[in-house]
Amino acid sequence: MNLSSRKLKLKPRMVLILGLIALLQTGFIGLFALHFLNESLDEQIGQRALHVAKTVAVMPGVIDAITRRDTEALQPLSMHIAKTNDARFVVIGDHSGIRLAHPTTERIGKPMHDDEGDRNEIALIHGKAYIQKATGSLGSSVRGKAPVFDPAGETVVGVVSVGFLLDNVETIIARYRNTLAIVILASFTLSVLTAIWFANHFKRTIFGLEPEQIGHLYQERNATIESVREGIIAIDEKGRITTFNRAAVKTLGLPEDTPLTDRPISEVLPDSRMSEVLVTGEPQFDKEVWMQNQNFIVNRLPLKQENKIVGVVSSFRRKDELDLISRKLTRIQQYADTLHSQSHEYSNKLHTIAGLIQIGATDQALSLIGQETHDHQELIKILVEAVPDPVVAGCLLGKFNRSKELGIALRIDPESSMTEIPDRIPREKLVSIIGNLIDNALEATLKNNGKTVLLSMTDIGNDLILEIEDEGAGIPKKQQNHIFEKGITSKSGEGHGLGLHLVKQLLVQLEATITIERGDKNGSRFTLYIPKEPTNQTIQ
Repeated sequence: MNLSSRKLKLKPRMVLILGLIALLQTGFIGLFALHFLNESLDEQIGQRALHVAKTVAVMPGVIDAITRRDTEALQPLSMHIAKTNDARFVVIGDHSGIRLAHPTTERIGKPMHDDEGDRNEIALIHGKAYIQKATGSLGSSVRGKAPVFDPAGETVVGVVSVGFLLDNVETIIARYRNTLAIVILASFTLSVLTAIWFANHFKRTIFGLEPEQIGHLYQERNATIESVREGIIAIDEKGRITTFNRAAVKTLGLPEDTPLTDRPISEVLPDSRMSEVLVTGEPQFDKEVWMQNQNFIVNRLPLKQENKIVGVVSSFRRKDELDLISRKLTRIQQYADTLHSQSHEYSNKLHTIAGLIQIGATDQALSLIGQETHDHQELIKILVEAVPDPVVAGCLLGKFNRSKELGIALRIDPESSMTEIPDRIPREKLVSIIGNLIDNALEATLKNNGKTVLLSMTDIGNDLILEIEDEGAGIPKKQQNHIFEKGITSKSGEGHGLGLHLVKQLLVQLEATITIERGDKNGSRFTLYIPKEPTNQTIQ
C-alpha cells in the first residue's frame, strides 16, 4: 500500500476540516462570550453595590447613628436595606473601621477586613468610593464601599459596605454555559451535514477525482500540450486566453517571455476567428487561414459544459511545415510512379525485342531500340532545356511513361519554357496541378479513342502559363462551371471526382485562374495562369 492510499479521501477530509473549524470557531466565540458576560455581570453588580452604598452613606439617619455609634439603630436598618436590594450584606463601620452593623451580630464591634487584607483605607482615609471583588467573612462577593461624611461633608465618620455574593453570578454563567454548549453542538452538527453535502457536490463537479489525482492530471496536461509540436491556445467564455504552449508562442513569432494568460485573444491575434466559434459553437477543422503574415492550418473546437459554451481550444501549425512534408511525399510518389511506369514499359519493350531477335527480325529489333532511344532523348533534351526544376521534370517524365503505357502520345511543345518558377510557388502544389490535369486529359483521350495529349508551358511575362489539350469528347459549356466541384465526374465507380476539385483548391491558394476552351480536335484545352507575384489576397 503506497502513501497516497493511506491518506484520507477528500470527502472525510472536508468533513473533518469543516467540523473542526466550526468547533473551534464556536468554542472560541463561546469562551469569549462567557468571559465577556462574566466581566459584564461583575461590573453591573459592582455598580449596583456601589450605588446602594453611596445611597446609604448620605442618609441623614445613618450619618447621625454612626456619629452616636448607635448600633441598635443601624443594625435593623442595614438588614432592611440588604433585604430590600437583594444584597448579601450591608455592613456599616465607624471612622476606625469598627463594625457598627453586620448580618452576624457576633461580629459587631470587630474591625472590618477581608482575606485580601483590605481595611477600607481608600474610603476612610482618602474619602473615595470604590468597587472591590474579595473574600470576606461572608464568602466571595462583589462589594461597593462608600465613605460616610459628617453633616458638613468634610470629615469621614464611617464607611458603608454593600456586597452581592458571586454565587448568583456563577449560577447565571452556568446557565449560559449550558445554552452555549447546545449551540456549539448544533453548529458542529450543521457544519458536518453542510460539509457532507458540499463534499458530495464538489466531488461530482471534479468527476469524483481526488486532489492528488487532479494535480497529477494537471501535470500530465501541461506535459502533453508542451510535447505537442502544434501551437495550442485556449480561451474562456469571455474571450481571454487561459492556456497556451511554447509552440504557440514560437509559431506566432512572439517573444518567449510574452505574457499571454488572461489577455484577450483579439489583442494577441486580431485575425483569429475563435470568437466566432465561441458564438456559434460550430467546430472548424483543417481551415487554411492567414494570420501574422503567415499561412496556417487551424482547428478550432468549442468547450461545452452542460450544453453551454465555456471556451474554445485552437490548434494550429504553419502550412509551410505541412507543405514540406507534403513536398517530400510528393517527390517520393513521383519517383515511384516514374520507376513503376518505366519498369512496366521497358519490360514490355524487352519482351518485344527478345521476340524479334528470336525470329531473326534483327533489323526491326534495332529499329525499335533506336526509336525508343530517340523518343527518350528528345524528351530529356526538352526537359533539361525547358524545365530545369527536378521535381517538375520528374513529374513530366513519369506522366510521359504513363501515357506510353496507355498507348497515348504525350507531346510537349519544344518551344516550352519553365525556367523561372518563383520560390513562392510550392513545387508540390505545381506538380499536383500539372499531374492531375495531365491524368484527366489522358483518361478523356483514352475514353474517346484519341491518340495525343499536348502540353505547352511558358514563363514569359508576369504569369506562368500552362496549356493542356486532350482529344476527348469535350466539356459542354453548361458543365464547365461544375466540373471542379467535389464528386463531379464523368467516370463510373468510386474514388473519382477529386482530381479537378483538388486542382481548383490549389489554384485558389496560388491566386491563379483557369479557363476551358474547345481544342483543335474537338477535345478540351485547359489554360492556367499562375501569377509569379502575390496579389495580397487574404485566405480565410
